Amino acid sequence: MTETLPKEQPAIAGLKPLVTTVFVPAAIFGIGQGAAAPIMAVTARDLGASVAVAGLIVALGGLGAVLGDLPAGRIVSRFGERRSIIGGSSLGATGVVICLLAQTPWMLGIGALLTGLANAVWGLARQSYLAETVPLGLRARAMSSFAAMWRLGFFLGPLIGAGVILLVGARGGFLVQLVGVVLAGALMARVPDPPRKAQAGNGDHSHVTLPQILRRHRAALSTLGTGSLLMGAARASREAVLPLWALHLGLDAAQVSVIFGIGAAVDLLFSYPAGHIMDRYGRRLVAVPSLTVIGVSYLLLPFSTSAVGLTVVAVVMGIGNGLGNGVIMTLGADIAPPEERAEFLAAWRLTHDTGMFGGPLAIGLLAAVFPLGWAFAALGATSFAGAAMMFRFIPVYSPRVSPRSRLGKR
Repeated sequence: MTETLPKEQPAIAGLKPLVTTVFVPAAIFGIGQGAAAPIMAVTARDLGASVAVAGLIVALGGLGAVLGDLPAGRIVSRFGERRSIIGGSSLGATGVVICLLAQTPWMLGIGALLTGLANAVWGLARQSYLAETVPLGLRARAMSSFAAMWRLGFFLGPLIGAGVILLVGARGGFLVQLVGVVLAGALMARVPDPPRKAQAGNGDHSHVTLPQILRRHRAALSTLGTGSLLMGAARASREAVLPLWALHLGLDAAQVSVIFGIGAAVDLLFSYPAGHIMDRYGRRLVAVPSLTVIGVSYLLLPFSTSAVGLTVVAVVMGIGNGLGNGVIMTLGADIAPPEERAEFLAAWRLTHDTGMFGGPLAIGLLAAVFPLGWAFAALGATSFAGAAMMFRFIPVYSPRVSPRSRLGKR
């Protein structure tokens, strides 16, 4: 039985207007992030940090994103997407400059934390803008395209950063990041704020707080949000387990980089089709296979005994991650109440970012106590649990679009 969705009045009629204002800035932003990612730990070590402290400094970027999710919804709701982008870009640029000029590990840590905070505001503002302006029938493709462009930038970033590093030294990656943050922010800030769809009759909207959002939407956040958290943990842990297992196999840094690059290329190939599948057949048909494939890849990892075997696993991981490209942002936009969209999306992003931060941290703790194989098994179980949660709780239609939320084809 089909349902008629309510007519929407989006600010745009297609995706073309988003190319220069959202998609290209996302790629530029991703280039900056990708250029800085490989040199954060290296810079920390150069400043005298131990291996453990260097790892903590790298983790501060993820912690900043988690902490930034808390106020980001209020900021976007109060000041709008455009001013939030400007503010987030300014804060991000400040954090990068601190990293660039840092003379001690703690200064570098402050820069990483500020950059993570800025990324949370920036990311929420972009997601909120897409949720407000893109028609429902194109929503998944818009979210997937946005995420794919960011990943493309993150893939190209280390290559561009390597060239700049050869010219100016190890911190050249931060220079690329600084340019990326400023340029992406300037491009995105050209777009006027979309009209809010449902503020009339909600006089206390400006006073909505995160605790209120958590209470009002605890059912969705504790069920589907748990699936989002588990997906975040499964995705982010890939970046920890592949290098660990590569070291166990005795591979060198160049081999690991090539394997990562192959996996990233496969990830990109599956990114845009994921949006088409979600728009045509539903979110569940992407979310569940994505986590299932990622879970299988973790279980296969202990059986890879060479560079070729590890490459095969990296390809499987890339397929799984690419299939799920944009699904978390799309689901958040689907279930967000229009009258408090930004605040809800902040809480929703918090679930995924907590998983992104906690997953690699948990793997590090497990690997310190148990053999790596146990950590891989735990990740496989986490992925399958996330797939089960997504299968059970992804609604037929957004609860804000339709009164029914039974499972099935969207």
